[in-house]
Amino acid sequence: MKTIKAAVCHTFGAPLTLDDIQIAPPGQGEVEVTLDAVAICHSDISFAEGAWGGHLPAVYGHEAAGRISAIGAGVEGFDHGDDVIVTLIRACGSCPTCAGGQPVSCTTPYDGLDGPLSTAAGQPLLQAMACGAFAEKVVVSARQIVKIPADLPKEVAALISCGVITGIGGAVNAAKLRAGEDVVVIGAGGVGLNAIQGARIAGARRIVAVDMSPEKLEIAREFGATHGVLATEAKPWRGAYKALGGKGADVVLITVGAIPAYDQAPRYLGPGGRAVMIGMPHSGQTAQYEPVVMAALGQGLQGSKMGDVVIQRDVPWIVDLYQQGRLKLDELISGRWSLAEINEAIADTKTGSAKRNVILFNR
Repeated sequence: MKTIKAAVCHTFGAPLTLDDIQIAPPGQGEVEVTLDAVAICHSDISFAEGAWGGHLPAVYGHEAAGRISAIGAGVEGFDHGDDVIVTLIRACGSCPTCAGGQPVSCTTPYDGLDGPLSTAAGQPLLQAMACGAFAEKVVVSARQIVKIPADLPKEVAALISCGVITGIGGAVNAAKLRAGEDVVVIGAGGVGLNAIQGARIAGARRIVAVDMSPEKLEIAREFGATHGVLATEAKPWRGAYKALGGKGADVVLITVGAIPAYDQAPRYLGPGGRAVMIGMPHSGQTAQYEPVVMAALGQGLQGSKMGDVVIQRDVPWIVDLYQQGRLKLDELISGRWSLAEINEAIADTKTGSAKRNVILFNR
């Protein structure tokens, strides 16, 4: 066992505490990664607020990058010192969904309470989201990591682990966006900006960003949106129709977990259009829509988990796009913080003004 520093959640809704915890060595098929950077995702905040329940104490964090510092038995294709991103996608590789090319929906259970973490006193400590990356090190399945170029900045690489693949994958993999289609992206935060980039890369004709902040709509244009509509308007879908030449969208990407966004999403759709649900509302919340309208117009609702990615396939592609100058990632970083400043970074993220805040472990 090793002793490391981690930001631990002991009480839902309370500030995280910086604790000494224990981490076990990697077991069969696992690796230890010493982290350089971890970004703060709204999912981490929702978990820490108790939106989806779960065991406490827990270590959250799942959008990370670092270097392999130990390798367990049976791991092939990785060496000590390899630069990698760490994701929450712990896929067995052999269940029906994995075999069918959907590792994000792996059906093999993983119990984070039986994972590598424990308190300094030896009590159970939840490795949340199979990751627990608000810590100096993680021990994860080798299937959760992807090698990256050594010259790729870790603060940039960390973003790819969740927000980037979720947004881009939502547009490309889940929505199966075709060149020439018109798109509405609801939410211009970290995931929304990447959904906009995914729509642009896929060849969308027009991309309408919808957000409550005029400043975010301006930023959305920098990332590829052709038009912007304020969600605070009485009927914002009318503004989107105008931007789309008097018709509804072929695809609506809902990138926020706000129920009003889900209630309104079908109104942006044209006949035959499809709405892709990317943002994660709190457990127990429900949305309302008229099935008869969607049925009559041949419209559809579809879920998207982690952009339906296959990380071994999609991450190298995304890295190439960035290195070729075709994908904005540096511009997504709003602030850089130390692990000791994580509560301040979370508070800043909750204001809604930040794109992505990143914890740097050498800061």
